[in-house]
Amino acid sequence: MGSFALPAPAAAILDRLEGAGYEAWAVGGCVRDSLLGLCPQDWDLCTAAKPEEMQRVFSGWKVIPTGLRHGTVTVHLAGQNWEVTSYRADGSYSDHRRPDSVRFVHRVEEDLARRDFTVNAMAWHPRRGLFDPMGGRADLESRVLRCVGEPGRRFDEDALRILRGIRFAAWYGLSPEKETAAAIHHGKETLKLVAPERCMAELRRLLCAPGAQLAPVLEQFWDVLAVLPGLDCLERMPGYDQGNPHHHLDLRGHTIQAVASVPPREPLRLAALLHDSGKPACRTVDKEGIAHYYGHAKESARLAERALKRLRSPGELRRQVVQLVELHDLWVPPTLPSARRWLGRLGEQALRDLLALERGDTLAHAPACQPPRLARLAQWEALLDQVVGEGDCLSLRDLAVKGEDLLALGFAAGPELGATLRHLLEEVVEGRLENHREVLLAAAKERLEGARSSPYPFL
Repeated sequence: MGSFALPAPAAAILDRLEGAGYEAWAVGGCVRDSLLGLCPQDWDLCTAAKPEEMQRVFSGWKVIPTGLRHGTVTVHLAGQNWEVTSYRADGSYSDHRRPDSVRFVHRVEEDLARRDFTVNAMAWHPRRGLFDPMGGRADLESRVLRCVGEPGRRFDEDALRILRGIRFAAWYGLSPEKETAAAIHHGKETLKLVAPERCMAELRRLLCAPGAQLAPVLEQFWDVLAVLPGLDCLERMPGYDQGNPHHHLDLRGHTIQAVASVPPREPLRLAALLHDSGKPACRTVDKEGIAHYYGHAKESARLAERALKRLRSPGELRRQVVQLVELHDLWVPPTLPSARRWLGRLGEQALRDLLALERGDTLAHAPACQPPRLARLAQWEALLDQVVGEGDCLSLRDLAVKGEDLLALGFAAGPELGATLRHLLEEVVEGRLENHREVLLAAAKERLEGARSSPYPFL
């Protein structure tokens, strides 16, 4: 199961520590990922040496005292930073996030015993091999997520481990064992004590897990997400009958299917999570007893804005998500002028994301309703490819005439000049004028002459 490819700088750090008489190992996620056949993003190293001893051992190397209180130094070697941490045991956690104190210990098994999950509590050394006192390898092979020690205590120490556990389950296809799953549900309220930006960081990582693995995890732990800042809008979704023949799933089921059906990009997955959050507030029922949700996209966008602000989302990510949610239910006929207009308004990536969100939303509708919607989206994608491939004029930047050209015709600087440029762009986008300098100058001259003879110029 898997293999290890320890980078040369990390191996040099281990050798230097052990050459000075201090045991050292690679630990945590790099061991887990290597056993799974994945390429580790980071190699975390731990050692029996205390921080001051590490500083002596690495004398002559660039050493950054990044976290001496918690036993961590950073060694800069071969152009990269490598974190090395002393074996330690944690004290009490009064804030449900970080230990109030740590004490340095002599044995690696004591260090591994303080960690969150068995799959993260393994150590490896190129000569000694795998050290696995908590049974992490067996749990990986069985695809089980299990806390180290008593689950309630682990989550009470650090509430963020609840979201980390859900993320690991989704990313690695793990099923939380019974006691671990129960402790996640039981301890969810402590997430309210965690800084919102830390919750947001975990949520962003969680939502980008492979869709087929993410869907069952979201279903199992939906109640946990609903306690995060601003995500109380998710509470009403389980069991919410949409009361419309276009939908065969309750609102939560529809939302989960939509999330799993869009590509794993943060703006798309977040937009899919929130795209129908405003439905309960917009429900109306017609005389046949069919429910409708007029204006739900706008209300969902409002709730998305609120949620992402409370989660302290980066501004650009929030803007992208809110725009996608607000436009996701906008039905526009697939025509070349529409493709040009929307491409000019949103840009290529945002428009492709919007189409991807609509596709994910469609795949979460009743199967009988999907074919015509998917056919329309296919037409849109073909038109988008055509417009992009032809390099059509989509913005004032692409227009064959500029402001100075209109000034030379006799336009005055000011609103009428800008209005004329926008008018010419609209005529080009709609296909009524070609984007050629002579054609546009003639149209502008005709507009100017018409304005001079009219009592209501440029209206």
